[in-house]
Amino acid sequence: MNLTRRDFIRRSGGAATLGALGFPFIGKSRPGDARIMILGVDGMDPKMTARLMGEGQLPNCRRLAEQGSFLPLQTTDPPQSPVAWSSFISGTNPGGHGIFDFIARDSETLQPHLSTSKVEGPAKTLSLGRFSLPLGGGGPQLLREGPTLWDLLTDAGYDATAFRAPVSFPVVSKRAHTLSGITTPDLLGTYGTFTLYSTVPGTRSHEPAGGRIVRVRMENHLVDTVLSGPLNTYRSGRETVDIPLVISADPQRPVLRIDLSGHRILLKQGEWSEWITLSFPMVPGLAETAGICRLYAKQVQPYLELYVTPLNIDPAHPAMPIGSPPHYARDLAKDMGYFYTQGMPEDTAALSSGVFDDDEFRAQASYVLDERLRFLRHELDRYRGGFLYFYFSTLDLNSHAFWRTLDTEHPLYTPELAARHGDVLPELYRRIDEGIGWALDAAGNNTLVAVVSDHGFVPFRRQVQLNGWLADNGFARLRAGAQRGATSFFEDTEWGRTQAYGLGINSLYLNLKGREPEGIVNSGVEYEEVRTRLIDRLLAMRDPENDDQPIRRVLRREELYSGPYVDRAPDLVVLYNENYRASWDTILGAYPAEAVSDNLDPWSGDHCMDSAFLPGVFICNRSITQANPALEDLAPTILNLCKVDVPPTMTGRDLGVT
Repeated sequence: MNLTRRDFIRRSGGAATLGALGFPFIGKSRPGDARIMILGVDGMDPKMTARLMGEGQLPNCRRLAEQGSFLPLQTTDPPQSPVAWSSFISGTNPGGHGIFDFIARDSETLQPHLSTSKVEGPAKTLSLGRFSLPLGGGGPQLLREGPTLWDLLTDAGYDATAFRAPVSFPVVSKRAHTLSGITTPDLLGTYGTFTLYSTVPGTRSHEPAGGRIVRVRMENHLVDTVLSGPLNTYRSGRETVDIPLVISADPQRPVLRIDLSGHRILLKQGEWSEWITLSFPMVPGLAETAGICRLYAKQVQPYLELYVTPLNIDPAHPAMPIGSPPHYARDLAKDMGYFYTQGMPEDTAALSSGVFDDDEFRAQASYVLDERLRFLRHELDRYRGGFLYFYFSTLDLNSHAFWRTLDTEHPLYTPELAARHGDVLPELYRRIDEGIGWALDAAGNNTLVAVVSDHGFVPFRRQVQLNGWLADNGFARLRAGAQRGATSFFEDTEWGRTQAYGLGINSLYLNLKGREPEGIVNSGVEYEEVRTRLIDRLLAMRDPENDDQPIRRVLRREELYSGPYVDRAPDLVVLYNENYRASWDTILGAYPAEAVSDNLDPWSGDHCMDSAFLPGVFICNRSITQANPALEDLAPTILNLCKVDVPPTMTGRDLGVT
């Protein structure tokens, strides 16, 4: 349900008083006069924010709203973070920036890849024995199109900082101080892959999504193994670069001694290490890749379980472009110590796989927020005017993980769980509110301060097996003898009889002749006929357990998007109803037998549904004259405030800040 402005005023005890105590914005007479702070709080939910404000738990959000505005903020369809934040920073709908889902596919091979960046091989190489040395070109490439808000401001002469800038890896800014955010990979090129060394017998029989389980043997209280690093890009094969790891257990006490990359670390059971620097030799004596990690002694006795964080890019010696200018990340590491550079550092994969229990995940996520708040202090101390964007991931990833503590109808809800961890999300909202207070104190009266979220949250109770449904309804075919749900990445698909396939969270593609490698659907009349049948049949789907409608809308891409990159969009965008989302199997091209099933993953809240009931938050110490603000409106609004020309590619409106 959309919250109207009246709902917000009622629920927050009158906090959203439009225009109250508003200060006029001081226009730019020369570059540097404008003062704008945007705190990007991923996943901040408007209903929860209004409730906590009304209860007096968010005094700084209330203070900010009483000076100007507290409104729901229209998000994108789908309301996925890379899609939504791309619209914020580019001022356009997804058709203008080219990001439509977390996952995209190569239409020539149908192989899935991250939608926001890809790695190109070098244009030229030099063979040297077993090694192939790059001579030029290649490297990571940003797939989001168009200029960013902060680059347009710096081009006009303003100072601009974007700390943990979303969908900005690899960083290509020249003048803005930028540290890349949510789509920054680890050294393995993933969004985050942990490693667990274990001597526990008979458990963890398969590799979890987002993790590696290394089964080791302890002999004479000693484990001699390796930590596997990135692929060696200097070799033609797909070989990883491994470094020695020795784990020694004290026979008398629950203590480990760990020797790794020249470091010796002592850890008690249940203890975390500080950041450890790593060096992966690519070409001995010529090239190496730097990384960092933290270790957690999950269990020492009677069995060993040692957790290693994803291998983060070392900000002091970045192997890939994570900051601009190049010294910015290095300066942060020098001034503040090492930190998570991985885009989504709260390790939900470790929680979902059972490697972390709820207490362990909560502690690790709290560490991430502590780190982020320290850096907010640092950036506020450094701020002298211009534009500052600062990003928090905490509410998003913890809402995914702990929504089941609040949703009494979720399959994983228990009163015991609610009693133990039902305070997690309110506590995190309160801590971020404290940071908002710091920003307000640092800003002064002549600074525009806004808190912006990209979407809200709803329960994720039931999962829709989209590819399984396509197979059940004749839109997809599996090879004879194939076992449903046994493979992924469309391994058992009979493409010569398949009209459509789901890949990613909200994306549905037709097997189009001339585009897909074995396409059978003709463009034109047949293409439209198949899309129409899919829409009608998907909207008629019912959950066999309760007769609910899992899918709320299915839209053609041209109904949603405009701009030069619409042809990159999926043919249909599937927008799920509250409580429903695409299954984990759908995302990577599997065909489970059940069309709809319970979501039994701790990832229990979500936002990849219909945007109609997932607005974000806009809290600002200024009033706006336009109704129904949207994420894509913020960039042109800020440019107009700074008297910077708005590019014609921007589809957002000026919100009329007063």
